[in-house]
Amino acid sequence: MNLEYFIAKRIYQAEGGGRRMPPAVRIAVAGVALGLAVMVLSVAIILGFKQEIRNKVAGFGSHVRITNFDGNISFETQPIVADDSLIAIVSSFPNVTAATPFATKPGLLKTKSDNQGIVLKGIDHNYDWSFFRLYLVEGDTLTVDPNGQPSTQTLISRYLADMLGLQIRDSFLAYFLQENVRARKFSVQGIYNTGFEDYDKLFVIADIRHVRRLNGWDADESSGLEVRLANYSQLDHTTDALAEQLSSGTDSKGNLLLVRSMRELNPMIFSWLDALDINVAVILILMIAVSGFTMISGLLVIILERIRMIGVLKSMGATSARVRRVFLYLALMLIGKGMLWGNAAGLAICFLQQHFHFLKLDAATYYIDAVPVSLSLQSLLLLNAGAMIASMLMMLLPARIVSTISPAQTVRFE
Repeated sequence: MNLEYFIAKRIYQAEGGGRRMPPAVRIAVAGVALGLAVMVLSVAIILGFKQEIRNKVAGFGSHVRITNFDGNISFETQPIVADDSLIAIVSSFPNVTAATPFATKPGLLKTKSDNQGIVLKGIDHNYDWSFFRLYLVEGDTLTVDPNGQPSTQTLISRYLADMLGLQIRDSFLAYFLQENVRARKFSVQGIYNTGFEDYDKLFVIADIRHVRRLNGWDADESSGLEVRLANYSQLDHTTDALAEQLSSGTDSKGNLLLVRSMRELNPMIFSWLDALDINVAVILILMIAVSGFTMISGLLVIILERIRMIGVLKSMGATSARVRRVFLYLALMLIGKGMLWGNAAGLAICFLQQHFHFLKLDAATYYIDAVPVSLSLQSLLLLNAGAMIASMLMMLLPARIVSTISPAQTVRFE
C-alpha cells in the first residue's frame, strides 16, 4: 500500500471522517461544497437558457433557411421553386431531418376593437408541428389537405388572442397591403404561448396556399425551404455543405439560392447568448478561487496541528516530498467530500427546478417564464475534473510549508 496515502487516510479516519476537524477545516469543506454547487447551477442554467432560446428560434423558423439570393431581409420575399427535386437534394444531406417549404406575408389583423401588425407564415401538409404542440394552450394544430381547398384555419399566439379578444373558432379579417388592399377571412384553430414575445406577437400560422395566391405565385413557389437538423453542434458544418452544393446552381426557374443558418438570420440573439459564456467563466473563476483559498486555510490549520507528526516522520527518514504527499492526499479527501456534497446540492436544485419551476422569470425580458436547466453528463464530469485539478494545484502552496519544518526543533519543542 502507498505509505503516504495510508497515513493520510488514518489521519482522516482519526478525525471522524472530518466531523471532528477544526472549525476552519469544516468551513473549508463547506466552502468547496458551496462553490461547486454554485458552479453546477451556473453551468446548468446557462446551458439550459441557451438551449431553450435556440429551440424557440428554430421552432419559429428552422436551423437553416434556403431562400432567393435576390431577396431582402423583410418578410415580403422573392420566391424560389421549392419542388420535389430540390427538397430531395437537401434532404439527402447528413444531419438533415426535414426540408419543408414556407412562405411569409406581412399584414394587419383587425377586429371591432383593435388591430395588430402580423406576419402570415404559410406552411404545407408536411410541416413538423412538434414545436407548437409543446406550447399549445388551446385548440389544435392546423389540418392542411393538399388535395382540397385551402384551409382557413390559423394558429395564433395567446398574446394576439388576448389583444384582439379572440377565442377558438372565432373569425377575424387579415388585410394585406399590395397595389390593392386585399382581405382574407380566417378562423382560430389553435392558440399557442411560447413566452418568446417578440415572435409570439408577430406570427400567425396558416395554409401556404393563401400566401401563394396573395403573391400570385405558382403552386410550387415558396419564400424558401426550412431545413431542420438532428444535431445543432453540426449547424455551421451542415450550412457550409449546403451552401457549397447549392451556390453554383439554381432552381428550375433560374433563381439563385442563398443558404443561411439561424445564427446568421438572428445575429443579435446569438451574440447575446455568446456573451453569456463570459458570465459563466467569471463565476467559475471566482468560485474556484474562493473554494481554493478556504481549503488553503484549512490545510494550513491541519499542518500546524500535525507539526509533531511531521517532525517524527522526518526524524525516521521521510523526505519533505513524501510528507507533502501525505497532506496532499488528505486535502484530496477533504476536497472530494466537499465536492460530493456540492454535486448533491447542485443536482438536487436542478432536478427540483426542472420539474417544479419554482424559480420564475419575466418572459417579456428573458423570453421564458422560468429558469431553465440543462446539464449533460459530459459537462458535469468536465466541471468536476476542472474544479478538482484547480483545487489540488492550489494545495501545492501550503504543502510546501512542510519543507521548512525542522525535525530537531519540533521534537525538542515537544
